[in-house]
Amino acid sequence: MTDPIEKPLGCTCFKLRKLTRAMSRVYDHHMAAVGLKTTQYSVLANVARQALPVAELAERLGMERTTLTRNLKPLMEAGWVVPRPGADSRQRIVTITGAGQQKLAESYPVWCGAQRAFEQLVGREAVRALHTQLESTLAQLTPLIEDLPHAHPE
Repeated sequence: MTDPIEKPLGCTCFKLRKLTRAMSRVYDHHMAAVGLKTTQYSVLANVARQALPVAELAERLGMERTTLTRNLKPLMEAGWVVPRPGADSRQRIVTITGAGQQKLAESYPVWCGAQRAFEQLVGREAVRALHTQLESTLAQLTPLIEDLPHAHPE
């Protein structure tokens, strides 16, 4: 007799984490030339677009606030970002500095090199399709994620 419930296709979470680790290694290899990790570049690029409260920046980056705080520490120590007072005494607005703008300008061509290398390997249309699928899947997951309790209360 056949089981009416289909067997899962495999662990999507594991496959995605394995892929993101591999991608991070490739990008980190490129970014090492300018003394940044990929996550640091992402934080700088997002803060350069708009100064944001820590909680909002964490949400935009898709990370826990405590993780973002750890990632901000070396950027603050390097003088690339600074926390400014927000609307109330508890809020901090992450702002890029002039030195941070210079670091971003220096690292952008290196990031482009990493992105181009991936696009040449996989093909631009495949990368475009991957981005579309990832954005669609993330949008579909959003209601599920919003219903989950926070692992780290903020």
